[in-house]
Amino acid sequence: MTPIDHVSRVERLTLRLADGPLGNGCDALLFLDLTDVRWLTGFTGSNGWVVVTADGVTLGTDGRYGDRARAETASIAATVIVEQHAPRLHQRLVDTLSGNSAVALDASTTSHSSWARLACEVALEPTGSLVKLQRQIKDEAEIARIESAARAADAALADVEPMLMDAVDHPLSEHDVRTELEYRMRLHGADDRSYDTIVASGTEHAARPHHSASRRTIVEGDTVIIDVGALLDGYHSDMTRSWVIGDPTEQQREIYGLVVAAQRAGLEAVAAGVAAKSVDDACRRVFDEAGYLDWYLHGTGHGVGLDIHELPFHSQTSDDVLAAGMVVTVEPGLYRGGFGGFRIEDLVVVTESGHRVLTHSPKREL
Repeated sequence: MTPIDHVSRVERLTLRLADGPLGNGCDALLFLDLTDVRWLTGFTGSNGWVVVTADGVTLGTDGRYGDRARAETASIAATVIVEQHAPRLHQRLVDTLSGNSAVALDASTTSHSSWARLACEVALEPTGSLVKLQRQIKDEAEIARIESAARAADAALADVEPMLMDAVDHPLSEHDVRTELEYRMRLHGADDRSYDTIVASGTEHAARPHHSASRRTIVEGDTVIIDVGALLDGYHSDMTRSWVIGDPTEQQREIYGLVVAAQRAGLEAVAAGVAAKSVDDACRRVFDEAGYLDWYLHGTGHGVGLDIHELPFHSQTSDDVLAAGMVVTVEPGLYRGGFGGFRIEDLVVVTESGHRVLTHSPKREL
């Protein structure tokens, strides 16, 4: 796959600082959130910080990751600091920041204790992360990784769906389905699962949008929700499909049809310049007109990238606006204890004229 262009990402930030302090007087940026660190520098370790000034980038980490840090940040010529002990690494951070008038730090991804400790030694300014804002728009290399992850999940589900459809004659549990999916995603090229795969069956488990797979045996008449995603080179995919085991009832047909219609309406609403709330409205309207709005228990979607849930969010309270290059989910569902539930979710790239779907598993008719 095309390498990620970390050089241009760093250049955008350093150029802003080279033009003078940011509006809040900051002449240095500090990143403690590891996802922001990875997006900016390529560093994949589990401990580290990054400082960006007009003069360049400094990355600090512990002794486990020295060689990795130097290799992964070679393209951006980062200065790499390695210390074996946390107090020494903290002091190196303070030393790196000394001489700056103010340091911008995203307070939302920093613990109170970390902030309080560092604020005693450095002039911190709470700010949103400039990296998080840029992360919303994916470049072609990022989209390629997300699309490859989605293909791995599609292929795994294609392998496992026949087992699910044969569950009446050959019993299997939610655990069995989850294990097969996660194993087969790796066989099809994924590095890992994207999240804890959801397999929810029956009148109670399928009524929980984020049910954890159990040892319950899937039986005839069950509604079944499978929410599955793959992880590839740090990038996530996300997809949900739903079924009925055996012949569906009239109510099951009705509810499933509403979810299909709502998801179609949500997808049709996705385009650059559209308010994310409007995507949620489009799905919600279908359920409201049918009298099932109180069965809808969550928002309609979210951004996907290095995090499985990131900006933008399709919800009633969202102020986000979609832009070309964003990768988002559209995932309406209906749930009720005593009935079960259905959810259908696709992952799409926002385009100027609409969207391009990345998840291609069939949506079965009931």
